[in-house]
Amino acid sequence: MKGRLALVRTAVVLTLAFALVTPSVAAAGARSSIIAGFAAKAGKPLSAARGKAFFTGKHTGGKPETPTCLTCHTSNLRGMGKTRAGKAIKPMAVSANPERFTDPKKVAKWFRRNCKTVLGRECTAQEKGDVLTWLATQ
Repeated sequence: MKGRLALVRTAVVLTLAFALVTPSVAAAGARSSIIAGFAAKAGKPLSAARGKAFFTGKHTGGKPETPTCLTCHTSNLRGMGKTRAGKAIKPMAVSANPERFTDPKKVAKWFRRNCKTVLGRECTAQEKGDVLTWLATQ
């Protein structure tokens, strides 16, 4: 009886562990696919260093009150950000928000909006890919 109970406990623990890991693996695959799409469109290798410089740098051309991505997302990528209207933004860092950058439609929507606000134009595939490459390491 003790052997069966131990076997059942082991099965339950393994099932729970698999259930916790599986969504993360699926999310990582979806994120990798999105990043690979940007790399293919860019036609050259993506760079996390370039992504960091782009995300943290100041830009002109967009709205004067949002010269950088950090205006809303803050330099603490594992913490919450806040829109200019005061609405909370979930962490940008994948380590703090594993579902981040896993839905292609949401990624496209937010890059389109935010790039126009910060840059005054849409971001290039290279810029998007570089930023996601960097944020995926955070």
